Amino acid sequence: MTEQQIFELLQNIFEEMFEIEPKDFTLQSKLYQDLDIDSVDIVDLLAHLRKTLGHNDIQPSQFEGLVTVGDMVRNLQKILATPAS
Repeated sequence: MTEQQIFELLQNIFEEMFEIEPKDFTLQSKLYQDLDIDSVDIVDLLAHLRKTLGHNDIQPSQFEGLVTVGDMVRNLQKILATPAS
């Protein structure tokens, strides 16, 4: 998947799961400060991503230290570049 495809997927998921308007969801948006996402939300998001992407080995530890949506997009792109187990 391209960065743009991952961004659009996340944008749709964040709107569906957390009611975040697409206009408020940018690569520069800070997950915890701007979007008010907490650690429980991240775990829920990862469960949704596992199901949606069919990549069952996505782990919460792979998302530690991410600050922005852009960080998440780039991180997901790296994860998806490796074969799912």
